[in-house]
Amino acid sequence: MKVRDSGMPEEAWWSTFFDPERILRAFGLGGEAGDVVEFGCGYGTFTLPAARLVSGTVHALDIEQSLVELVKERCDREGIGNVREQVRDFVGEGTGLPDDSVRFALLFNILHHEEPMALMAEAFRVLVPGGHLAVIHWNYDPATPRGPALEIRPRPEQCIEWGWKAGYTFDERERFDLKPYHYGLRFRKPAGLRKDSR
Repeated sequence: MKVRDSGMPEEAWWSTFFDPERILRAFGLGGEAGDVVEFGCGYGTFTLPAARLVSGTVHALDIEQSLVELVKERCDREGIGNVREQVRDFVGEGTGLPDDSVRFALLFNILHHEEPMALMAEAFRVLVPGGHLAVIHWNYDPATPRGPALEIRPRPEQCIEWGWKAGYTFDERERFDLKPYHYGLRFRKPAGLRKDSR
């Protein structure tokens, strides 16, 4: 199932909206971050920078075959060997990853989906206890040059509420202003919480 209002713009324009490495570092991705799952890899805007930052595997998932092939080609060309690209309907089928198996989950510009809680719950399932969910989305502002319609665009407070309901903790110090057009939120799966204790 494709996410509503999720068509990708022309890549050169899209890439001007982000400083991927700065954003990933703000969330704490680095050499000890371990494995990462990315819900919707798109052009690989964040996939390749994440792979360069972490020591583990980046599971790059997307429903679009052409985008997954593009990311694979780019990884091959740049000699990046720690990305596992996969065509997957993670909305309808989940990630296919084991419980408690990754340190970071990335939900970037995707929580305008009809069932955002389902995405947060799947991220929660695959995160290790103490792992982090990183969320970015377009500011709730009609002046942004891109992004879903305002009626389906979540505000930070809505994402925080969904996170609490999904079982995450959130500290206001983990809210980021990702200028010029985005906000970021970092959630944490409580430590000591494994499948058999939920």
